[in-house]
Amino acid sequence: MKRVSLHPRGVLAVAGICLAALIATVVTLGAVPADTALREAILSLASPAVVEMMRLVNRAGDWRVLAPGMLVMFVVFPEARRQWWLWSALMVAAPIMEWTLKHMVQRTRPEDLSLGFPSGHSTAAAAFWGAVIFLADSLSPRLCRATRVLAVTMILLVGLARVVLRAHWPSDVLGGIALGLALAAIAGLIASRPPAPATEDVTA
Repeated sequence: MKRVSLHPRGVLAVAGICLAALIATVVTLGAVPADTALREAILSLASPAVVEMMRLVNRAGDWRVLAPGMLVMFVVFPEARRQWWLWSALMVAAPIMEWTLKHMVQRTRPEDLSLGFPSGHSTAAAAFWGAVIFLADSLSPRLCRATRVLAVTMILLVGLARVVLRAHWPSDVLGGIALGLALAAIAGLIASRPPAPATEDVTA
């Protein structure tokens, strides 16, 4: 089966529009209308076993897991090694942008007064696994599809864990995913630029 190429520009457009819409809604209304109902529906399914499982999944958005994950990325993808500075910069930019937006939007979490929009774990997970989605284009078609399914699953699970653990509103999670994917798409755009042609040394 033929591999489906995923262009960063399209991902950036969709993620950027979603993020802008969420920010506008949160700033204007203070809450997304469906947040409470969706949160309560998710929490109603959160049995003790599910909560414990989500505690483990939650670590996939933590820097103590993502930092070694970057090393694995560099081992698996030659393109990541060649542009190590770019993908490293992505993972540095993610928490900076998330912190900046938190202080711009000033929306608190559902159960305490600390700032919650966007979710930091969701931003970090989406940035990392978003990078994997773009880098997977260099793999064989079957392996590329499997890697992308894994990446999307991990992004969604980390987001779900943040709601199940009562740390965020669902819109905090969606905002973090949109921000992380937008940043990963920007890195993907930079990585996909053709190298500048070498200039010939013309001597008089």
